[in-house]
Amino acid sequence: MTDAAGGRTYWAENAWLPGGLATGVRFRVAGGRFAEVQTRQKAQEGDERLPGVVLPGLANAHSHAFHRALRGRTHGDGGNFWTWREQMYAVTRRLNPETYLALARAVFCEMALAGFTVVGEFHYVHHDEAGNPYSDPNAMGRALLRAAREAGVRITLLDTCYLSGGLSGDGHLPLDDVQRRFTDGDVDGWAGRVSALADDDNSRIGAAVHSVRAVPREHLAAMARAAADKPLHVHLSEQPAENHAAQMFYGRTPTELLDEAGLLSPRTTAVHATHVSDRDIKLLGAARVTACFCPTTERDLADGIGPARPLRDAGSRLALGSDQHAVIDPFEELRGLEMHERLASNERGRFTAGELVEAASAAGYASLGWDDGGRIADGALADFVVVRTDTVNTAGTRAGQAIYCATKDDIDHVFVGGEEVVRHGHHRIGHVARLLSEALDLVRGRA
Repeated sequence: MTDAAGGRTYWAENAWLPGGLATGVRFRVAGGRFAEVQTRQKAQEGDERLPGVVLPGLANAHSHAFHRALRGRTHGDGGNFWTWREQMYAVTRRLNPETYLALARAVFCEMALAGFTVVGEFHYVHHDEAGNPYSDPNAMGRALLRAAREAGVRITLLDTCYLSGGLSGDGHLPLDDVQRRFTDGDVDGWAGRVSALADDDNSRIGAAVHSVRAVPREHLAAMARAAADKPLHVHLSEQPAENHAAQMFYGRTPTELLDEAGLLSPRTTAVHATHVSDRDIKLLGAARVTACFCPTTERDLADGIGPARPLRDAGSRLALGSDQHAVIDPFEELRGLEMHERLASNERGRFTAGELVEAASAAGYASLGWDDGGRIADGALADFVVVRTDTVNTAGTRAGQAIYCATKDDIDHVFVGGEEVVRHGHHRIGHVARLLSEALDLVRGRA
C-alpha cells in the first residue's frame, strides 16, 4: 500500500539484512530507497506480502554482453582460452550501435529475470570495424547505457583502455585487424573520449585497464591518474601465459606491475585473479582491492580455480560476475565460489552463507561505484529480489540455506529503485526469449 508518509510498504517472511537472515521484516520504499526497515513484525493491512526469501539486489560485477552470442556454440570445441578468444573476436565483426543495443538490451533483460539488478559492463568495442570513431565516439557505450535503462537494471560502464595486441616474452604485440576497434591510441585519447560520458540516476561511468597485456607498463601510471575518481577494473592473471610473459619481459607479475603504477586501491577490482602468487595476494589484500570471481566462465574456459579464501583472508572483498554468459544465474556464481573452494581444499563451508550473499550483493555494488546499494537498510537503494521457497528446487529448504538450492528460475520478483522490473517471473518488457532470438539473429546477419 501507499502509506501516509509516502511510498509503499512491504512485509517479507524472510529477508537478508546486513546482519544476516531476519524474519518478519517490514519496510517502506520511498524515493527509490529503503526506509523504516524493521524486523519481527507482523504484516499490516495493505502491505505487499513477499513470501519466500528477500535478498538485496544482486550485482553482476563483470559482464561482456556480446559474449552471449557464443552460448551453446563453443563449449564442445576443445582447445583453451586462446582458441575460444578467436571465436569471440569473430562476433565483434557483427557489432555496431544498432546490433549492440539490441543484443545488450536482451542480455540485460535476461540478467534481470535471473535476479541481477546492477551490471558492470567491461566495454572495449569502441569504434567501427576499421578502427575509426563513429560520428559520436561513444556511440557503442551509449548503446549499452540505453540497453540497461530499457532493461530496468543499473549499469556501471567500465570503459576500457586497450592499447596493444598482447604480450610475449619479447614485448608487446601490435594490434591486429580486430583489435583496432578497441583502441583510442593512448591514455589521453581514451580519457578524452570518456570525458564526454557522465553519471546519471541509472548509470555510473567507470574505467578499466583491459590487462597488462593490452596496456604496456609505460601507460599504467597515466591510467592511474586518468581514472583516479572512478571505479577501476582490470583482468588480472586469468591465464598462466599472461604471468609468464610479464615475468619474462618485465621481471614482475601483473599484480606487481599494477602496484608500482599506483593502480591498486580500494576502488580497484581485479577480475579473475586466478593465478596470482602468494606475494600478489598480500599486495591485493593490503590495498583492499576487490577480487571478482566468475566461476561459470573460469571453469568453462578451463582457466582454473583461483585463491578466493586466501584473498578474502588477506583483506580483499570478493564479488561475482557471469563474464562470458555461458550461464546467467547469480546462484550458480555464488555456489561456484564455495564449491570451487571445496574442490581445491577438500573442506566444506569455506564461506558462510552471509559471506556468499555479501559477495553477490553489497561487495559487487561497491566495486561498481554504487556504495549505497546491495543491502536492505534504511537509506539504501531499494533494489531487492524475491526468491520462492516452494518450487521443485527449494521446497523443504531452510530459508537461510535457500541460496544453496535456488536457481534463476526461482526468482519471483525483482525491484530496482523500488520499481517492479520482474513480477512472478515475467519481465515487464515482454517475452525475453524472443528478444534474445531476434537480437542474436540480427548480430548473425539473419534478420
